[in-house]
Amino acid sequence: MLKMSNLSKVYRTHMIETHALRGFEIHVKEGEFVTVTGPSGSGKTTFLNIAGLLEEFTEGEFLIDGISVKGLNDNARSKLRNEKLGFIFQGFNLIPDLSLFDNVDVPLRYRGIGAAERKRRIEEALTQVGLASRMKHYPAELSGGQQQRVAIARALAGSPKILLADEPTGNLDTQMARSVMELLEEINARGTTILMVTHDPELAVRAQRNVHIIDGQVSDFVRHTPSLYDTTRQSAA
Repeated sequence: MLKMSNLSKVYRTHMIETHALRGFEIHVKEGEFVTVTGPSGSGKTTFLNIAGLLEEFTEGEFLIDGISVKGLNDNARSKLRNEKLGFIFQGFNLIPDLSLFDNVDVPLRYRGIGAAERKRRIEEALTQVGLASRMKHYPAELSGGQQQRVAIARALAGSPKILLADEPTGNLDTQMARSVMELLEEINARGTTILMVTHDPELAVRAQRNVHIIDGQVSDFVRHTPSLYDTTRQSAA
């Protein structure tokens, strides 16, 4: 689903070279829930930006759903990002003067999706995060946890194959963070691949696998539980 091989990222100025990632290797399979941890400055943000096609890499190979990212122009990268990826950020990034329905609608409009299909996707996504009855409300009328659920619904409405989450519980208290994590686990159990950066060790160990990054390299892979998606598929078989 997402595979980086011997990947490097070098930031260059006329005075110095900074190696943000070096010899970076990771393979996230379809249906996995993988958390990424590591100290500040370890390369987590650079990795997530490259994974989200928001930043280019210097050397190596990067595949998303079997498609090589190397050499793609801006239009091709944007198309691949829209078709395959969804984003959840620490800041909810909701538009305060738009209703929940309209907040989820905005990125769908940019993709040129018809009104009827947008309505179906929005209602389905808000139902999935437990906020169908509040779709006409505004962000200020919600708790922090509920606002993050709207942000998750906005990502889900795009039908992504991979959800990239950057500290999605960072602005929430412990109870709300656990609630959002439970929602992400439910989404993963339905088959969506999730890659989440977190500083919270309690949340990190709840994923099927934890990838630890130090000095721009993967230091270890720790598997905690089998993929819920794999388990579901085996049961169905």
